[in-house]
Amino acid sequence: MKLIESFSHGNEIFNTGILLVIFILLNVVIKKLTHRYAKAAHLSEVRTNLISKYIDYVIILLFFVGTIAIWGVESKEIFNFLGATLTVIGVAFFAQWSILSNITSGIIMFFTFPFRIGHTIRIHDKDFPVEGQIEDIKAFHTILRTKEGEIITYPNSLLLQKGVSIVPVKHEEKEFYD
Repeated sequence: MKLIESFSHGNEIFNTGILLVIFILLNVVIKKLTHRYAKAAHLSEVRTNLISKYIDYVIILLFFVGTIAIWGVESKEIFNFLGATLTVIGVAFFAQWSILSNITSGIIMFFTFPFRIGHTIRIHDKDFPVEGQIEDIKAFHTILRTKEGEIITYPNSLLLQKGVSIVPVKHEEKEFYD
């Protein structure tokens, strides 16, 4: 009897397999395009890998949505589940809004930020002005080193909220001889 039941869902299993192959190929193509863009824009490999991880999460979510559609789960059950899940997640994220804003800022900075690792920047904050060289840009924060050697961890969301200047590199005056 079990053998007959497994054949009754053969169409759904086949379609789910095809969907899985499509999403795996889509994931590979999107990651290659992201890495190509990052290489052309001279972005760090760490940041590129972070974005690849975010792409994985989105692809997995879309795969589950497609699988639910293939298997014909009733929309009322989905909405009940999603409503309960989103309520719990919403309360948790509301309590952790700064984490979400830092992650979002990290993604925005990956694609559009005007400063890179190695640049010296000045953050215009009337209460706590900061000037330092960018050592690393992570998902949640940016690591700066001041002239005095102090390491500062600065949240990415504040980098997008505050005015930031790129400090030009001062070249020593040297005489050139022919």
